Amino acid sequence: MRMQVPQLFLPDLLYADGRSRRAEGLLVGENGRVLGIGVPESTDRVDLVRLPGKALLPGLANAHSHSFQRLFRGRAEGRASGGETFWTWREQMYRAANFVSPTELFGVARATFLEMICAGITVVGEFHYLHNDRDGTPYADPNTLAREVIRAAESVGIRICLLRTAYLRAGFGLKKHPGQQRFYEECDAYLRNLEDLAGEFKEQGQVSVGVAPHSIRAVPLADLERIAAFAQGRALPMHMHISEQPAENEACIAEYGTTPVELLAAKGLLNKRSTLVHAIHLSEREFEHVAEAGSTICSCPTTERNLGDGIFPADLAAKLGIPVAFGTDSQAQIDILEDARQSEYHLRLAQRERGILDGIHGRPIADRLLHSASGCGYQALGLSGGGLAPGDAADFFTIDLEDIASLGTDEESLAAQVVFGSGRSAIRDVAVAGRFVLKDGRHPLAAEIASRYREVQRRYVSGR
Repeated sequence: MRMQVPQLFLPDLLYADGRSRRAEGLLVGENGRVLGIGVPESTDRVDLVRLPGKALLPGLANAHSHSFQRLFRGRAEGRASGGETFWTWREQMYRAANFVSPTELFGVARATFLEMICAGITVVGEFHYLHNDRDGTPYADPNTLAREVIRAAESVGIRICLLRTAYLRAGFGLKKHPGQQRFYEECDAYLRNLEDLAGEFKEQGQVSVGVAPHSIRAVPLADLERIAAFAQGRALPMHMHISEQPAENEACIAEYGTTPVELLAAKGLLNKRSTLVHAIHLSEREFEHVAEAGSTICSCPTTERNLGDGIFPADLAAKLGIPVAFGTDSQAQIDILEDARQSEYHLRLAQRERGILDGIHGRPIADRLLHSASGCGYQALGLSGGGLAPGDAADFFTIDLEDIASLGTDEESLAAQVVFGSGRSAIRDVAVAGRFVLKDGRHPLAAEIASRYREVQRRYVSGR
């Protein structure tokens, strides 16, 4: 029996642990974790994997995703189809949510996750709130749809943190919305179903489970406190939509007399395992609460400009030392590097200056944005990775240095070229736990996944 030996991935350029390097390799153990960086004196005791003409970088983290929303990409952009605000856009979202069967959800999620892999994304935080059958009746197994999403991720090869979402009401003083009937659970049922799922996938390699009270409007405070205690007691990450729209703040003030973040801070519900999604319409004091708690913010720049949400003040977050991750959210576009650069470019438009995020606390802009696109997302999902430091998950992607978008990239400019200049066409390989799931731009299941997705899309468009 051949004894397993570490793998040494040897690209022309390597970006690891926040630094660019030339002619150094990534040493990966049989457990799929990074052992170290460098080139051993002898390669006799390693499995050498040469990657000539390529640069290797930490895998990108998609910390906030609703995979089923890929189904109506491009079909809700005009006022007639998608309305003029976030609140009217939701009607298209409800149509997609109420369309998919478990089998169809599996097909849509696989296509969405494959697109993520092709964009260099190695882990996804799936903010999952589809729980019931189309008529609102719970399935015999209340985690049926969650399992289909997890099964889709495993099929494609992407790492997943299934953020099982609590959606208990339509909002303060509102009747239940018919478009949300697949979302609703009572708090006791939610906690029971969450515990079953978390217990099943505890220490299951590339699958983990997190907690996700949807929002202040969807989860009353007493229930939110129970859910937060559950997360804290089991050391699980907790994600929550916060202040995406001014109307959310107004509703919270009407119900509780204060804004969402002020409420969370006053009740002690923010901590290092908390991630606040969007967090656009916050006061400076609210950002200070987030910083003091050590919480992460997940910004979704593509979705936020698609829906007209507003501009996330990434410069204030950076000055306060708040970790910022990125998410593709509504799947209007799946490109975490685009989200990273737009995080800076939105500020340039608003402030009419350049390099807004550059040099804050001495950190170069490209290194900051790459860390947000990788390490901060892994941290938000409760995972060790995103930096290729010893002990990290060996999740990475490569770019073709001969791709037309990458020409001229060298050791000094690698981070900036990838963040600000490289296109998705340059991404060639993606590895999760040291195993290639995309090789030279090809995924072994791509044709079958595309075929099944087209069939689901055809039925969705035809209304059958």
